[in-house]
Amino acid sequence: QVQLVESGGGLVQAGGSLRLSCAASGNIASFIVMGWYRQAPGKQRDLVATATGGGSTNYADSGKGRFTISRDNAKNTVYLQMNSLKPEDTAVYYCYTRTVSTNYWGQGTQVTVSS
Repeated sequence: QVQLVESGGGLVQAGGSLRLSCAASGNIASFIVMGWYRQAPGKQRDLVATATGGGSTNYADSGKGRFTISRDNAKNTVYLQMNSLKPEDTAVYYCYTRTVSTNYWGQGTQVTVSS
């Protein structure tokens, strides 16, 4: 059973930075893709960024140039470095991974950006 545990969320002023971490149980190298999604109140869950095992990354337009996703297979952890945060980045951020057969989600971590 795969478990994903996020950390690093919190309250930050606009223009500030946060780094989210997602510690995964299991063999991270077997995860086809790992990434982050976010969900603001009353809105759908949207892609933030993903990274494949081969190192390819994909970002939503909203985070390009500000967010960086990275994977550390030795630590079974995926990170999301978020810089130049904006109030519209406020949301619950969910870690995500996918194997050949199953999608997995973390419990979410709240990110609040004050203006």
